[in-house]
Amino acid sequence: MRKWLLAIGMVLGLSALAQGGKLEIFSWWAGDEGPALEALIRLYKQKYPGVEVINATVTGGAGVNARAVLKTRMLGGDPPDTFQVHAGMELIGTWVVANRMEDLSALFRQEGWLQAFPKGLIDLISYKGGIWSVPVNIHRSNVMWYLPAKLKEWGVNPPRTWDEFLATCQTLKQKGLEAPLALGENWTQQHLWESVALAVLGPDDWNNLWNGKLKFTDPKAVRAWEVFGRVLDCANKDAAGLSWQQAVDRVVQGKAAFNIMGDWAAGYMTTTLKLKPGTDFAWAPSPGTQGVFMMLSDSFGLPKGAKNRQNAINWLRLVGSKEGQDTFNPLKGSIAARLDSDPSKYNAYGQSAMRDWRSNRIVGSLVHGAVAPESFMSQFGTVMEIFLQTRNPQAAANAAQAIADQVGLGRLGQ
Repeated sequence: MRKWLLAIGMVLGLSALAQGGKLEIFSWWAGDEGPALEALIRLYKQKYPGVEVINATVTGGAGVNARAVLKTRMLGGDPPDTFQVHAGMELIGTWVVANRMEDLSALFRQEGWLQAFPKGLIDLISYKGGIWSVPVNIHRSNVMWYLPAKLKEWGVNPPRTWDEFLATCQTLKQKGLEAPLALGENWTQQHLWESVALAVLGPDDWNNLWNGKLKFTDPKAVRAWEVFGRVLDCANKDAAGLSWQQAVDRVVQGKAAFNIMGDWAAGYMTTTLKLKPGTDFAWAPSPGTQGVFMMLSDSFGLPKGAKNRQNAINWLRLVGSKEGQDTFNPLKGSIAARLDSDPSKYNAYGQSAMRDWRSNRIVGSLVHGAVAPESFMSQFGTVMEIFLQTRNPQAAANAAQAIADQVGLGRLGQ
């Protein structure tokens, strides 16, 4: 029996060694996010030492530059073996509908991922009976950040609804805080809008915006812009000139009380600013979104025509594994997409997010690629500019609906 087990072990070991060739991993992870990817690549090399891994990172523009290069390569018949993409419609609406991706349903069944990932996530990465990418992480969009010591000093509590937020805003203004809400450039304003819209519409009608059942010109959707306008009145006037980090800095410096930002803000405050989560800074769901987790996810897919297909499939196996996700995410500042991740590997914020991920209703983010194709999202910044210039909710709603009609929003999968 021992000889038989030893022989099996040798075969398995030799198969790993025999796995040769190359693997090109295309992403936009660099800078602060680079070490997480590098850790995952090291783990892959341990398992497949015969494979030469090419880390093809294209930096700049939070993925904009990388997507431009990817488009050239995909259309030119030279796809990378696998590439980073926001899970959901960013991939489906661009490359799946163009028949450029392999269906990963069989891999999901083989690896037990239909049970490991929550159904709400599986739904977002599925289209016409197929599953199209493997999520490596989860970030949360609808988070409100604040400093407990400053709120105590000002005598206010974290608001649970937007009405409470607006009342708290007035209280803080009376205490001399000119702009209680910290805000940055255009995309961060879109990010704030999706939290407001989720609260106003609720998760069902939020989803209905993207499946075509609710028009942007519906009075319920117009109201989201009305509330958003009142929330903007609490924000700093120089928002257009600030990065998201500089908006967070305003809260940390006591120049603002609140910031609505994805949970990469926790990574920034913990790693760069050396603040302790749960003590120096704290968080709550964006007002009115308790019990709902608005998610975005980085994922990897398998392009048709990949030169090193088996190596890419082995990469996807690692990306979707518990070991891979618990190696990558503590360094990335995100949480695992899997439901069986080890909480002890994560800080106080990560553990809090994991609890919500396992128990909350899951919906997708607009701004970060989950619910709408890139053809819509790339034009939504124009809608935001129209609103910022006119402060006219109906005008913004009309513009959004015109783009939705133009790109056929909601018709995918019908």
